[in-house]
Amino acid sequence: MLMVGLLEIKKDKKMWELLKYNSYWLKELNRDPSKVKLYKEDMKVKYKLRTTDKINEAIDNIDLISNVLSALK
Repeated sequence: MLMVGLLEIKKDKKMWELLKYNSYWLKELNRDPSKVKLYKEDMKVKYKLRTTDKINEAIDNIDLISNVLSALK
């Protein structure tokens, strides 16, 4: 199971980068390979890849554009 998880992590650049900078995950994944799902969730939180993060970013961009347009009036 660990090999499959490690191969999956190596394919994704963001997952591999997170593993390099947060090496404690190596220990966790070696002890329990089923924690790959938790690792993915942690990566999504740290790199703001969740759907809610994307929606918030879009709202922030819309607010910025509307503020710029109102300042130009």
